[in-house]
Amino acid sequence: MAEIPPLGEMNLDDFRRTGHQLIDWVAAYLAHPEACPVLSRSRPGEIKAQLPDAPPAGPESMDDILADFENIIMPGITHWNHPGFFAYFGITGSAPGILGELLTAALDVNAMLWRTSPAATELEETVLDWFRQMLGLSAAWDGVMTDGASASSLIAMAAARQSLPNLHIRVKGLAGRADMPRLRVYISDQTHSSVEKAAITLGVGQENVVKIESDEAFQMKPAALETAVSADLAAGYRPFFVCATVGTTSSTSIDPVPAVAAIARKFNLWLHVDGAYGGAAAIVPEKRYVLAGVEQADSLVVNPHKWLFTPLDLSTFFTRHPDIVRRAFSLLPEYLRSAETDARAVKDYMDYGVQLGRRFRALKLWMVIRTYGVDGLAARLTEHMRLARQFAGWVDDSAEFERMAPVPFSVVCFRAHPAGMDDEAALERLNHKLIEAVNATGEVFMSHTKLRGRYTVRLAIGNIRTEAAHVKRAWELCRAALQSMPEAE
Repeated sequence: MAEIPPLGEMNLDDFRRTGHQLIDWVAAYLAHPEACPVLSRSRPGEIKAQLPDAPPAGPESMDDILADFENIIMPGITHWNHPGFFAYFGITGSAPGILGELLTAALDVNAMLWRTSPAATELEETVLDWFRQMLGLSAAWDGVMTDGASASSLIAMAAARQSLPNLHIRVKGLAGRADMPRLRVYISDQTHSSVEKAAITLGVGQENVVKIESDEAFQMKPAALETAVSADLAAGYRPFFVCATVGTTSSTSIDPVPAVAAIARKFNLWLHVDGAYGGAAAIVPEKRYVLAGVEQADSLVVNPHKWLFTPLDLSTFFTRHPDIVRRAFSLLPEYLRSAETDARAVKDYMDYGVQLGRRFRALKLWMVIRTYGVDGLAARLTEHMRLARQFAGWVDDSAEFERMAPVPFSVVCFRAHPAGMDDEAALERLNHKLIEAVNATGEVFMSHTKLRGRYTVRLAIGNIRTEAAHVKRAWELCRAALQSMPEAE
């Protein structure tokens, strides 16, 4: 008969020794990120093939576990925390944010009720209010922290649906109701897919998500929006929600929020502003204009985990109608009652979204803001935007490359376009090969999108450790990759 392992916690002396070892490892990793290729070179199934098919029956030493971490897991990591990570939206797990995550994990708080940890709730309230001020929002706005913009946008659409009078959707639902008009949602052809996914999740349906044409700068056309809403009303639909974006995912364009807000007011639509990426730029005094018109919106999302050096995950959802959000989600079974809740003396964040179990996310953002200060955060974002403009200038000055979109933030959309090569299929093949060659160096990682059907390379600057040398090296690698391709000759 196998010996039963001892019960209880890991030996705390071993924990302390391993903890010191891991802090040293993290510090070395942050000090020398270029030691790893940015993009993992693992092949599909390679990591899984090295892992046992079944869990261990008995205990294993932490030394063995960490050895497997180094030898099996690390080769399969794409290093989002690398200064040469320019794909998607560059992010950062900064040192104070990492320490905040350590404390969060140690406390293991479930921030669902005020009672389950008063500090978690009240720090979240405080940090959200700090961030509101940093963004230039008025005191009329209230917020809640979620895991990402997808959840925040779903909350916005659920609140918008809840605000519809006389439909009683929370109680009666949508299915099988002859008295229910078809609800309509409006987004631009550049809006992030998460908003469409929210419509799917909430039963609105993809067919009722109307994509509004964008202009040459990839901004929603207000006239096209008004035409679409008017046509839907004439057809008997019920328009109720529109999303404008500050920093679209592909090109980081900024929708004309004031004009969209005027249309939303005219037709009584809930206006949600997706500032998941670009909204953070408003903490820079010179960029405060990016949130112009947002004061007329009903809700806003900004993600500190995208461009404010806060480790995943942390999204902030703000609204001017917290009472409507609460009516959309609040459900209080007996086992969650408390004297404070019954007296409505406190805020229970479980009432403002889908999740009951909630991480203590506020702690890491609190530590990030206090470590760098608002001015320090703004200075770092300003430098990222300067570096992006510098890269865009190199593209504009080159006869072999072209810029594909404006650069309002820290993302540059561009492609190789040698003289005489104007076939779009050939240009797509060329740029696909270029990005693969650049990424294969291990020095940088860039991703792509398509703008008006044209294959586009994206360089997204967002890591706190990214310096001018990293951006210059990315440009050098792009030029070298193009020169090495016979198609470009």
